[in-house]
Order: sequence, then structure tokens, then C-alpha cells
Amino acid sequence: MLTLLGIPGALRAASTNRLLLAEARRAFGEAIQTEADLRLPLFDEDLEIAEGFPEPVLRLHAQIKAADAIVIATPEYNKALPGVLKNALDWVSRVPGAAWRDKPVAIVSAADGRAGGERSQFSLRLCLNPFRPRLLPGPEVLIAHSRSAFDAEGRLIDERYRKSLNELMGLLRREAEGSHP
Repeated sequence: MLTLLGIPGALRAASTNRLLLAEARRAFGEAIQTEADLRLPLFDEDLEIAEGFPEPVLRLHAQIKAADAIVIATPEYNKALPGVLKNALDWVSRVPGAAWRDKPVAIVSAADGRAGGERSQFSLRLCLNPFRPRLLPGPEVLIAHSRSAFDAEGRLIDERYRKSLNELMGLLRREAEGSHP
């Protein structure tokens, strides 16, 4: 059975990116589904030298390493990816073992603006490239005006968004199945 890791780029429990991540996980289908917790200390090399890697960082690294596929749902904060997501990437990059290498990764975003997180996805792709995952190029899932994009049950309202998300997650599943022994 495939393992799908969901990484929410927002800490807020009721964020629209958590709703989008839940929709993405449903669209991926049957899998062992885990979720990352990005409540990590701020990256600090002095902390790393003095105390080693914090346990939550090692847990995140292990989740990435164990996943067959990863979906990241990122909000857009000030025209870029959120600091908690960048902080997680910085910490994980320090742990030996190249956790991201060759992992199939899909990026989705929900934002209140009209572009739906386009710049956050762009900046996240730039940050992920050095780790050499297999980033899916699309279809792009950019949920604009996200506060009104979900119904009372947390489901996407717009059929176009659902269609794009279903296609992206189907591609992610195929990538994962192709690399799964």
C-alpha cells in the first residue's frame, strides 16, 4: 500500500490549506496517509551543534523518507511561501539522508487573493529544486478567494478546482506507483 504524506504549510487548524489538503488526500485515494507537523523550532545552527537535531525535525525527515508520495498545501504569505514551511525545509536539509531525493511531490495552494497562491507555489518550487524531488509540473491547483471556495463540509465548491485537483492527485498516484517496488 502506498504512503502519502500531506504537508500543510499553515499552522492554523481551520486554514483553507488544511481543507485543500484534506481534499487532495481524498482525491489520492486509498493509501496510508500521514500528516506532517511543522511546529518546529526556528532553524539555528548553534542549536544543532549544541543539542543535535530536535526530535520533531527527525520525525519530519523520517516521514518524508518513508513516503511514496507527498502533497504540500501552501498558503501565500507576503508573496511567498510561509516561514514555517521554509523553516521545515531548512531543518530537513541538514539531516543526513536526502529525504526528498526522487520523491514524487505535488504542490497545491489556497489563498484569499485572486491568484490563489501562485507566487507561493513558485517560491516553494525554487526552494525544493536543490533537493531533487520529482516535482509534478501540473495541472496547477491554485484556489483563489479561498475563504469562499469551500462549502460547510469543507469540500471544494468549484467543479474546475475539483477537476484539476483530481487530475493532479491521479498523476501523483501514478508517479508513486511507478516508483513503488
